Amino acid sequence: MDNNPREMLNDFIGGLQKFGQEESTKDYIGSFMGLLETTYQDTALDSKTKELISIGIACYNRCLYCIVYHTYKALEAGAKREEILDAAMVSVAFGGGPAMAYSVTMLKKSLDEFEKDFE
Repeated sequence: MDNNPREMLNDFIGGLQKFGQEESTKDYIGSFMGLLETTYQDTALDSKTKELISIGIACYNRCLYCIVYHTYKALEAGAKREEILDAAMVSVAFGGGPAMAYSVTMLKKSLDEFEKDFE
């Protein structure tokens, strides 16, 4: 399986935009995006910390698109590779081998692809 993180990120964002324009799904997409906007605001936790938490959850849940998206957003929020990997390794404590497998594959690919965007 050779999932390209950049293509996956673009597919996910493009899918949200397309569904956001369709009559039958636009309210759902709008509500979801509103939830994300509210959730990732700096409050008691800053957005970088929230993105690191999201990476741990994404690796634990084995959601490829979540790993890609939140890796990009964590880097965008100023997270360093070491912080992202540390967050992923916390997920391994709860998710064992499957969380490790997704961390050493999709998370690594995403980091390798997106880090250069934020140098």
